[in-house]
Amino acid sequence: MAGSTSRVFVSHLAGVPVFDPNGDQVGRVRDLVAMLRVGHRPPRLLGMVVEVLTRRRIFLPMTRVTGIESGQVITTGVLDVRRFEQRPTERLVLGELLDRRVQLVGSGADGGDTGEEVTVLDVSVRRLPARRDWEIDRVFVRRGKGGALRRKGETMTVGWSAVTGFSLEEDAQGAESLVATFERLRPADLANVMHHLSPKRRAEVAAALDDERLADVLEELPDDDQVEILGKLHQERAADVLEAMDPDDAADLLSELPEEDQERLLTLMRPDDAADVRRLLSYEERTAGGLMTTEPIVLRPDATVADALARVRQEDLPPALAAQVFVCRPPDETPTGRYLGTAHFQRLLREPPYTLVASVVDSDLPPLAPDTPLPAVAGFLAAYNLVTAPVVDEGGSLLGAVTVDDVLDHLLPEDWRETEFEDSVFHEDAAAVRGSGAAGSPGRAER
Repeated sequence: MAGSTSRVFVSHLAGVPVFDPNGDQVGRVRDLVAMLRVGHRPPRLLGMVVEVLTRRRIFLPMTRVTGIESGQVITTGVLDVRRFEQRPTERLVLGELLDRRVQLVGSGADGGDTGEEVTVLDVSVRRLPARRDWEIDRVFVRRGKGGALRRKGETMTVGWSAVTGFSLEEDAQGAESLVATFERLRPADLANVMHHLSPKRRAEVAAALDDERLADVLEELPDDDQVEILGKLHQERAADVLEAMDPDDAADLLSELPEEDQERLLTLMRPDDAADVRRLLSYEERTAGGLMTTEPIVLRPDATVADALARVRQEDLPPALAAQVFVCRPPDETPTGRYLGTAHFQRLLREPPYTLVASVVDSDLPPLAPDTPLPAVAGFLAAYNLVTAPVVDEGGSLLGAVTVDDVLDHLLPEDWRETEFEDSVFHEDAAAVRGSGAAGSPGRAER
């Protein structure tokens, strides 16, 4: 390994930035690719899966890695920008090797009792001396039930030859170590990781996430992945996850299911949450009613600017919904009493805290009707430079709010989460990814 580092555990590589020789960042490490070998020979490390700036995943051969130090990877600057596709003989180290149950072989301090089952928490890689090859050499494991002198949960590091079972298919592989490795990822980035896992591994990771985290990730996944994951959850947990999702996203997901499955899950949800989702399902999908969220910030006219700013500061509030508060007569929950207007965040910042929000509302901005079609909604946001628009019914009650991110989600091609960018956009950035002066491509032959 380049520099003074002789060994590094792969969990420390997850998400680290990748730089070219000029110091420009070209992406981040999302996984490592290894090839298992016969007998007890350590697997050869073929390369890294790097997510470049356009969120496309490419293959970076280890022969193009010149250094791993101080939480970063340095490359030669020559990258193959074709999308990474895993081959049948390859294994994703983070995605497939961690959390496996394997057996210790041999005896002694480095091996343990023959046949003892352990769980893989991490593996380390090293560069072979005087060679360009890399290999997995050590395995960090957690023991299960042991002898009288061993405690359950004891951890140890052993050589690769001291374990067996990596080449076997596992029906119920855990995912705790993989989830911990990516715990700092934003939901959209974790969704991208999960999308590239096998369906079996994707279900295992989903099972290991808590309800709130899984809900956030589901909102960022393609429709097919959402339906697949939800279908593999126990129905009670599926209902819990739907409750944790934004109502509009939960409604979008349920709309992909057969009506009998929709009704079954809605019945298992809390009545208040189910009522919001049922209301959203009653609108056409590509209208303001079908796009809106039923949980905007709603305040009464006698609330103060201080009250409004306190609501805006809520940590879990999406930025688009925090850009304004909607002032309405009681009741405060949607559908509200009469809608009076919108108080924008910038205006709130310019007013004394004791000012009533009723005195700073923008009442000239026309609200959207729930049946407003998607193109008109997009035009409304663009015309008035808004990130969120109120949706009001014929009686003047606020039903919800449409945010610009939901509009973009429906305006982009259906497979935009999978393709990230059109090829024309990607190729415009490819030169920057490859680095100046790069010629040729290492291609897949280097594996």
